[in-house]
Amino acid sequence: MTQTEWKPRIQGIIEVLPDEITDFEEQVKKFQAGEWEPNEFMAFRLRQGVYGQRQQDEQMLRVKAPFGAITADQLDALGVVAEKYAPLGKGHITTRENFQFHHIPLEHTPEILRILGDVGLSTREACGNTIRNVTGCALAGVCANEPFDVSPYAAAYARYFVRHPFTQAMPRKIKTAMSGCDSDCAITPIHDVGFIPKIQDGKKGFKMVAGGGTSIMPRIAPTLYEFVPVEEYLKVTEALIRVFHRTNELRKNRMKARVKFYIDRIGIDEFRKEVEEELKEPWAQRSFDPKDLLFIEDEAADAPALDGDYRPSGGEPEFQTWLQTNVETQKQDGYRAVNIKIKLGDIDARQFGQLADLSRKYAGGRARLTHQQNLTIRWVPENALYEVWQRLNEIGFGDSGVHEITDVVSCPGTDSCKLGITSSMGLARAVGDTIDAMDKSDPLVRQLHVKMSGCPNGCGQHHIADIGFHGAAAKGPGGQVPAYELFLGGSFAANDPRFGQRIKTKVPAKLVPKALEKVVSDFQSNHEDDEVFKDYVLRVGNKHFEDVLAEFRELPELNRDTLDQYIDWDKTVKYVLERGEGECAV
Repeated sequence: MTQTEWKPRIQGIIEVLPDEITDFEEQVKKFQAGEWEPNEFMAFRLRQGVYGQRQQDEQMLRVKAPFGAITADQLDALGVVAEKYAPLGKGHITTRENFQFHHIPLEHTPEILRILGDVGLSTREACGNTIRNVTGCALAGVCANEPFDVSPYAAAYARYFVRHPFTQAMPRKIKTAMSGCDSDCAITPIHDVGFIPKIQDGKKGFKMVAGGGTSIMPRIAPTLYEFVPVEEYLKVTEALIRVFHRTNELRKNRMKARVKFYIDRIGIDEFRKEVEEELKEPWAQRSFDPKDLLFIEDEAADAPALDGDYRPSGGEPEFQTWLQTNVETQKQDGYRAVNIKIKLGDIDARQFGQLADLSRKYAGGRARLTHQQNLTIRWVPENALYEVWQRLNEIGFGDSGVHEITDVVSCPGTDSCKLGITSSMGLARAVGDTIDAMDKSDPLVRQLHVKMSGCPNGCGQHHIADIGFHGAAAKGPGGQVPAYELFLGGSFAANDPRFGQRIKTKVPAKLVPKALEKVVSDFQSNHEDDEVFKDYVLRVGNKHFEDVLAEFRELPELNRDTLDQYIDWDKTVKYVLERGEGECAV
């Protein structure tokens, strides 16, 4: 097949090819028999969504859910994987709307791929220097403010670029987001490629941004085009990828090979010129109308009846709070979207099946993952909400406070990641306990977002949190201390994306909860009426917070009383920085 003849095959959102899994199984055996060069096999398995962990001979398996869409049958299958193959007995929702399973032996991965493939789930190109999962808004299709439902177009994007010849070995990965309306719930500004739907002169299309990202050089994605018709968004994206693909100088330093580095160097106007020159090439002259790639479902046809016999409300105050924080109105009369708070994105084997049953009874057998590591079910009849809340409480997911300060986000950190510096999940649990005990009567405090990453790369999206942390190692008198850099005043609000300002104070990991309390208390005591945290940070400045956190600057001598500061969360031995190389950068 030539590059200009590329046409994807379709089955489900992402086609699952049984022969591909069989071949992967054979190659695993050959690798274990010493017949593969390790780095070459690494690139091969990464394209199958299998990523090496910091623990030797253990793998992380990443499952793609384009635009966050998941079905009840798929939740059941994920529960089987968690029960039979995941030593921890759980799966994890990521900020990229994937599922991850950790500590998987390599030889078990083909079996898991078949279980997932039987229900239409794919891991293909969930890792590696490929087009990663396209994320979306959990309310796409039911939002009153959307120009049109972007879900079919997000699916077409995923279908078109999977196994595409130009997306198998790019200089680095491409992360894509497609929001449903101007609220930009999918956070396009921090993505390599982003789309926001628009109607122009009666035609559907997208505002297209490119070159965003977090990590060591955070950048807000500039606008590539104000309007690209839906008939051309795949073509324009392919042109962008072709330009990116041939920037061979980027391959010399994989750590600085994302699209944002190239655009930052030459400028968005020059980059646009290169894209437009590429669009003149012969490959771009055919039709790119996505109509044959669209994934269209009639969710309304499967929605529960509005006149169902559901349990009447008991009127508990906790239920009223849950209604206020976790439930949103759909544009379809009588139906509601329920945001389910999944603490740190973890779902155990039993809960997968329980969520599947809940989805079947109250939401037409479907759900959506979110970048906040939560789960949303739509098409819930309004008069069923009390019964849904009770069921959620029974399975451990009845907490209120979605998208509030208690809804903490974290990446896995040193629990599994080679790049991890600190135990971010352990810290997240400790911070969550601290927040639970805080005074949260101030609504401006409740709306804060707290996020953390175990290293600077930003998988926990700490750059755009009101209060964000990333793992670091500090040098104390008694050796290395697990610590965190602090970022304040970030935002992913529509039309006002901001990266948090780095405060020049490394906080020892065990003291981060106390530091968080001090920052929140300072804000609560001193903010002006209706002044949100990000604006407060700009008003008082970094020096103010450096003074607030002054007590954390000096690291203690190592002795019996201070030993705890030299030990990371959830660990029992003295901290030593152990950081490997990320596989996608090899």
